Amino acid sequence: MTMKFRAHDTFFIRKGWLNKGMKYVHIKPDIFVDKEENPMDVLGIGSNMVKALRYWLQTVGLTQEPNSGRRTQSFTAFGRSVYEHDRYIEETGTLFLLQYKLASNASEATAWYYFFNEFSMSEFSKEDFVASLQNYVLMEGDGTSVAIRSLNDDFTCIINTYLPRHRNGTTKDSPENNIDSPLGELGLIDVVSKTKRTYKKVTPSPSAINPWVALAIIQEQAYGRTELSLNELLTAPCNIGRVFNLDAISMLDVLRNIEKIGEIKIVRTAGLDVIRINTTKTFQECVDTYYASLDEQN
Repeated sequence: MTMKFRAHDTFFIRKGWLNKGMKYVHIKPDIFVDKEENPMDVLGIGSNMVKALRYWLQTVGLTQEPNSGRRTQSFTAFGRSVYEHDRYIEETGTLFLLQYKLASNASEATAWYYFFNEFSMSEFSKEDFVASLQNYVLMEGDGTSVAIRSLNDDFTCIINTYLPRHRNGTTKDSPENNIDSPLGELGLIDVVSKTKRTYKKVTPSPSAINPWVALAIIQEQAYGRTELSLNELLTAPCNIGRVFNLDAISMLDVLRNIEKIGEIKIVRTAGLDVIRINTTKTFQECVDTYYASLDEQN
């Protein structure tokens, strides 16, 4: 399994970054590789931040680059939907979709994938996580060791991605560093003890997760199957239970909301605990339906 660590150069996603990145990819697909115009000048951020933004746009599934030839960026189908319907990343549903893309990206954001899908401690310190991740790298990786500093930096970046700066007690920074991450609004991590530097995973409110957003993920992870066990939805890597920190009760609430729009049926009889999927909509079609439902409300 290919793994990547510290590709963000210690820069977490700042509010306004993804919007700025999408805007310039739309205008100028070769923004990150153009020799004529300096991307630092165009984007108004430092060179390391430019590299980080280029990485983040792809890692959260908004853009893609070819593996060979000129490394121009283009929108993914998901990225085009976000750019057309929520380019300023203001909708909670968009944030949950970005969270799914990030937490399920095992090859490009290995520490994020591990944190949400494999790491089982509900309360933890940096040392707990890094030791556990190190073990995972040894077991699942290709035998090459990863510098402990990279794993430490990934942990710090994860915390900064989900924890607003004032909650973490770190505000003595440059103005650019005081900008929070948009994913902090999801409330997936909180502080247990500032003095001991311990943290915990937090379950979001089920009502915050739009049924079309949850269904998009369930459909993508079903791989064509029309019946899935509740246990799989809760515990399988990359499914809604793991990527959104859901417990059994909150997940059932999310599923009931999908059932209300008629797209699944929850079956809890005859020893079965499954959902039956009534829709043939793909991940992308569910995403488009989500944005269409927002347009109707407005």
